[in-house]
Amino acid sequence: MTLPILVSIPHAGWKIPPEVQDICILTEKDILEDGDDGAAEIYNPLKKEVEAFVTTDIGRAIVDMNRAEDDFWKDGVIKTHTCWDVPVYSSYPSEATIATMIAKYHRPYHTQLSALARRVKIGIDGHTMAAVAPPVAPDSGEERPPVCLSNATFTCPQGWIELLAQCLSQSLDLPVSINHPFKGGHIIRSHAHEIPWIQIEFSRAPFLSNQQKSILLLRALKEWLALLSE
Repeated sequence: MTLPILVSIPHAGWKIPPEVQDICILTEKDILEDGDDGAAEIYNPLKKEVEAFVTTDIGRAIVDMNRAEDDFWKDGVIKTHTCWDVPVYSSYPSEATIATMIAKYHRPYHTQLSALARRVKIGIDGHTMAAVAPPVAPDSGEERPPVCLSNATFTCPQGWIELLAQCLSQSLDLPVSINHPFKGGHIIRSHAHEIPWIQIEFSRAPFLSNQQKSILLLRALKEWLALLSE
């Protein structure tokens, strides 16, 4: 039986869309470092286990699905710089190009999430995080915990996230942080009126392989849902 979960993976992509191919100056390495390296290996195996699954092949550095449409600061929806402060473009895209990319890539992602929410009990927004925070982060330069769960204090009941933290901590035999260093991004905040959402961030520190992280995450999710159903 599939798990009644909608999994979102917004930052595993690496492609540059054709609309900005001629002005994007990032290398493939830059795009991968700005995205969630390892996210595909950790979360993609869940696709056959859950009711619904959404991802994108567009690089986070180009169109960030986890930002609001009107977020245009340097690390916003259409960025000027990566999270490592590397310039994205030789010249910033025109308003028309920005509008096209939002309509073509960003908005459909969120439309899918809303449509699929009707079929599930809860949403999981899956990420990985740099082991040491990058320059644009509020915790810049700090070492991060092995796992961070976020609910922005309102996107799911507090008891739910605490129970998932307990299940993950037991499965991984590692500490799990709640709402630190991340409190939860645009996806969980903007879709919480549809279903409860939790954001998961695995540190990219090599305390386990990505395959091991995936296996232990699935085990923890199954245990968590079983406990919620009691």
